[in-house]
Amino acid sequence: MRLSEPAPAKLNLALHVRGTLPDGRHALETIFAFCTDGDRLDGEDSDKLSLDIVGPFADSLAADDQNLVLRAAHALADAANIEPKAALTLTKNLPIASGMGGGSADAAAALRLLTRLWNLNPSFAVDVAPKIGSDVPACLLSLSARGTESGDKLELVQDLAISGQAVLLVNPRVALSTRDVFATWDGIDRGPLGDWRRGRNDLALPARSLVPAIGDVLDWLKNRTGANLVRMSGSGATCFALFGNEAARDAAAAACPVEWWHLATDLR
Repeated sequence: MRLSEPAPAKLNLALHVRGTLPDGRHALETIFAFCTDGDRLDGEDSDKLSLDIVGPFADSLAADDQNLVLRAAHALADAANIEPKAALTLTKNLPIASGMGGGSADAAAALRLLTRLWNLNPSFAVDVAPKIGSDVPACLLSLSARGTESGDKLELVQDLAISGQAVLLVNPRVALSTRDVFATWDGIDRGPLGDWRRGRNDLALPARSLVPAIGDVLDWLKNRTGANLVRMSGSGATCFALFGNEAARDAAAAACPVEWWHLATDLR
């Protein structure tokens, strides 16, 4: 039996860093949204666990013990007390370390796919997800949600201004370490997150100090006709613009500088 699972690109429509939790993690308030496009994971029965990586960004990722797909597979098998056996193929369409939750989305896709392949209770995947990464629970749902605590306490969001929104993602082709960005954050709590439209990304300034090209991308997006909201996603370096219609988005995509990666897509 061969199965396939999408790993939709994640966006943080707003991301407020409020401080530090008792366990040392950063306290966050964020609105997660997911795109109709992203990576893809395929899998089938096998006598062992293996991972093949293909696609435009395959060379940027190793199929080793640090790979989140394999970590998710092992964690799910351990929770269910079974031996992990599956032949997995990850199509890596998204740049790595880009603020779109690519690794977390891939891990979540592995949890969903292997839950079906191994005929497991979905509760195993729900329990395992936060142990792999703070974005994995949101990516497991892949639905618009408000995240608090470290981003892993979720409340679904029903907002007609999100679903179906035309969006352009742009990355200057620079990988950016989440750890480095948080280490550069100034530690100032700039207030709670209310309406995401009037929110902010508190990691944008530290990310720009590490990768100045992020500022160039944001300035370019703000000058596109029809761009309603422009921000950086997550810890960067991917930025996005929401558009009122697909025509305006596609026109912006066609004008994107060739040295930057971009993806014209829609929000789920």
